[in-house]
Amino acid sequence: MADEPKSFNSASPPASLQQGASAVDDVTRALPHALGPEKSLLSSMLQEPQEYLGVAIEEKLTKEHFYLPAHSTLFEFLLELFADGRDIELVSLVQRLLDRGLLDRVGGPSTLTDLYTYAPSPGHFRHHLQLVKDKFVLRSIIQNANEAIAQAYDAPDEVASLLDTVEAKVLAIREGAEANREHNLKESVGAVLEQFQALLAGERKAQGLSTGFEELDRKSGGLKPGEMFVIAARPSMGKTSLMMNIVEHICINLSQPSMVFSCEMSAFQLVQRLVFSKSKFAVSQLSRGYTPNKGDLQRVQRAALETAAAKLFIDDTAGISINELRAKARRKKRDENIQFIAIDYLQLLKSRTRQAENSREREIAEISAGIKGLAKELSIPIIILAQLNRGPESRTGKSLGVPRMSDLRESGAIEQDADLVGLLYRTAYYAESQEEKDAEEGKAELVLAKNRNGETGHIPLTFIANLMRFESGPPAQEGSGGE
Repeated sequence: MADEPKSFNSASPPASLQQGASAVDDVTRALPHALGPEKSLLSSMLQEPQEYLGVAIEEKLTKEHFYLPAHSTLFEFLLELFADGRDIELVSLVQRLLDRGLLDRVGGPSTLTDLYTYAPSPGHFRHHLQLVKDKFVLRSIIQNANEAIAQAYDAPDEVASLLDTVEAKVLAIREGAEANREHNLKESVGAVLEQFQALLAGERKAQGLSTGFEELDRKSGGLKPGEMFVIAARPSMGKTSLMMNIVEHICINLSQPSMVFSCEMSAFQLVQRLVFSKSKFAVSQLSRGYTPNKGDLQRVQRAALETAAAKLFIDDTAGISINELRAKARRKKRDENIQFIAIDYLQLLKSRTRQAENSREREIAEISAGIKGLAKELSIPIIILAQLNRGPESRTGKSLGVPRMSDLRESGAIEQDADLVGLLYRTAYYAESQEEKDAEEGKAELVLAKNRNGETGHIPLTFIANLMRFESGPPAQEGSGGE
């Protein structure tokens, strides 16, 4: 059998931490490993490859799980033979390893013979596999902990950023994410063709999450995992209302667990909007002495019950940092398996790194990159609202109020990171006379200015002001129900 692997050497702790240390804290200790179970797994795979290599693949066992390099190399080679459909028996295996220059790396013919003649109990395979996995987890924890210790000494001022990095790595260990970062090209191509067939068949599941707005769904193909959708507008355009309309559809109508981060409005205000918008009852009528009828009360009660039953999580922490937001989102993904996140809004988030302290543009760039990274990490779509600068007001003629992507405030990084950018505006807001305002009342438009995976263009919407609600398509000819 090959020699025992070299022990792991970590940095010596400071003198203040060495006092009272016991002998078990010797820094020359070997990393956790289980060579016996590793040998048992390989022996079972060699003797009955169809059975046990299949189980190993199902259990997502990788070469990184093996501590001994010889074991890791042999397992990788067995997977290759298995994928190619080749027979696995001792004579041909030795020859193939010799041809590839790998025979010495796996310990030579004697090691292979020893593995073949080893007789583990078939009933212990999954137990031994779990032992090997557990030791890999322990090694990963030690490795990440040592990296964190070194970074804590090297960058003591970057506490929030370091904490975010450490937490992400620990969660990656828990979820087994780090072992599966590389994607097999054949599998990826197969997934693409499978989705293509589903799209041809008109299956809705082939697309992303529906927003509830038909034209937006048609152009975008729905909100897809890993995508960052920026909805930007000037103040008072209704971007929070549009966001909550999408949240309502995804969380309540589609029953998808969702999370909202609100830096501006309280959870009570958002839920109030959600309930009355869904029930289509204008709560502002109450201040004018209106008495709700039985139908009104039934609609409000029904909307309240549906909202209460939904898995919607709202965090209204003011001035939340991007690192805090990412940490909370990771926990909700782990605990509640959230499928969608909405954030109101980007410019109210904070980044507390040293570089961000001296540059607002740098801060916004870090926040934007952090949100996009979170969408990819959690494999869910994220909608984030953003403010536009005063560019729309400075335009004249028919261009008055019409937003452009260059109007995004403080950073071009938002435009770069986003997969979709929607610019929201209402023409009535810029009307110069009451007559023009009445004519334009209810008209709204979402300009899909960027779509990384589809077409761009104008999406007509109807804004019902007294309900704080957007609906698909332009207002009806007789006019919309404004306040």
